[in-house]
Amino acid sequence: MSETVKIENTERQPRDFIGYGPKPPFMSWPGGVKVAINLVLNYEEGSEYSWLEDGRNDNWGEYNIPNSPSVRDLGTETHFEYGSRAGVWRLARLFDRYNIPITVSACAVALEKNPAVTEWMNARGHDLLGHGLRWSEYSTVAREDEERELHEAVALYNKLTGRRPMGWNCRSFPSVNTRDLIAKEGGFLYYSDPCNDDLPYFMNHDGTRMLVVPYSKTLNDSRYLIAPGYSNPRDFAEDCRSAIDYLLSEADETGGRMLTIGVHARWMGQPNRASGLRDVIEHVQKTPGAAFMRREDIARYWLENHETFGRHA
Repeated sequence: MSETVKIENTERQPRDFIGYGPKPPFMSWPGGVKVAINLVLNYEEGSEYSWLEDGRNDNWGEYNIPNSPSVRDLGTETHFEYGSRAGVWRLARLFDRYNIPITVSACAVALEKNPAVTEWMNARGHDLLGHGLRWSEYSTVAREDEERELHEAVALYNKLTGRRPMGWNCRSFPSVNTRDLIAKEGGFLYYSDPCNDDLPYFMNHDGTRMLVVPYSKTLNDSRYLIAPGYSNPRDFAEDCRSAIDYLLSEADETGGRMLTIGVHARWMGQPNRASGLRDVIEHVQKTPGAAFMRREDIARYWLENHETFGRHA
C-alpha cells in the first residue's frame, strides 16, 4: 500500500468529538428495558497467528507477551487450544443454563476448525458478528489483502453457518481501509469497530449511511492479562455490576443505553473466571430494567425505531 493511499484514506475519516452531544435520543428498548446488555463471546481459537502458518507466534494466549520467542511457542498454542477444547463448552453450558441470548464474534477459520461450535451457535439462535477470516491485525495490511480476506471470510461464514454476518468487528485495530471495504462489500446491517458511544448512531461514509453499533473494551476479560486489570473474578463481576447499576440509575434522566461485555473462550472459559461471569448473568436476570440482547437485535431495533425516539428538552 502506498503512503499516498494511506493519507487519502485517513483524511476521508475525520474524527467526531461531538456525537449526540448533550441531547442524545431518549429511548427505551423492547419491553421497556433501560439497559440492553450485549454479551459477546469472542471465538478466535485456531485462527490466531501461529508458527506453522505465519512463521510467528501470537502473543495473546494466557499471558500478554510483548516479545514472542523466535521459535515455535507451544505453550501459547495450548493456551488457545484450551479455549476450543474446554473453555467454549463451559461458557456454552453457562449460557444454556440461564437461557440468555449472546452474540458470537467468531473468526471464520476458527469456526471451520471446530464445527461443533457452529452447530451450538445455530441451535441456540445466537447471532454472528464477523471477526475476520483469521484473528489478524489489519492496521498495516495492504488494502487489496484486507479486501481479499473480507471476501473469503464472508464466503466461508456462509458455507459453515448457512448465513453471512450482519456486523463486523476486527481484531483490536481496524485499518484506515476497513470502513471503506465494509461499505463496498455491502450486505452488512451494522459496523462495530468504533468504541465511542453508549448508543448506536449513523455515520455518512462517502455517501453511504452506515449504522454503528459501538463496541467497548472496558468490560472485557482481556483485562485479566493487563495492568491495571482484573486480579480475580470478583473484580470482573463488580466492574460489570457497577456499570449496569449506574446506567440504570441515570436512565430516567438520559433514557436507555446499551452496554457491551466482551469475553473470550480461552480466558473466561477458565472455571475461576466463569464464576464471575455467572455472577454478572444472575445480577442482570434479577435486576428490573436490564436485559441481554443480541447485537443484531439491537441494530434492527435501532433501524426500525430511531425516528420515533424522543430528544432531551
